[in-house]
Amino acid sequence: MKIKVITVGKLKEKYLKDGIAEYSKRLSRFCKLELLECPDERTPDRASPAENQQILIKEGQRILSKIDDRDFVIALAIEGKQFPSEAFSQLIDDKTSQGFSTITFVIGGSLGLAPDVKTRANLLMSFGQLTLPHQLMKLVLIEQIYRAFMIQQGSPYHK
Repeated sequence: MKIKVITVGKLKEKYLKDGIAEYSKRLSRFCKLELLECPDERTPDRASPAENQQILIKEGQRILSKIDDRDFVIALAIEGKQFPSEAFSQLIDDKTSQGFSTITFVIGGSLGLAPDVKTRANLLMSFGQLTLPHQLMKLVLIEQIYRAFMIQQGSPYHK
């Protein structure tokens, strides 16, 4: 199985890179993890709604170019469905059993995700109403994917 994580923007903070590297290493025994970064568009201060829409469209095109037709796509969006960790683990297991060889997660940039990306997604998922930096969300997501596999294994990691 392959897990693909597509994000907007380049990760710069060392502590986040270190955390992601640690969970990526742990995940290597369960799946092939592919981390893809799309360049983000510079957002001017006090950008108009039309400018923000154009930025979303450009970032969305970059994201969609990295998604294969057969991927099961889960886009992270505040309006998405929330899952307890056990249900998230079951979701990953179910999609694998249904024959999806690649589950692709998408994290948008500071403006969120383009409507086209949300439309392409098979599922919109939310980690809650809190606003988190998208770079931190990448680490949180990868830890939750690792936790999902540990739950499937019956590991005490998930207490």
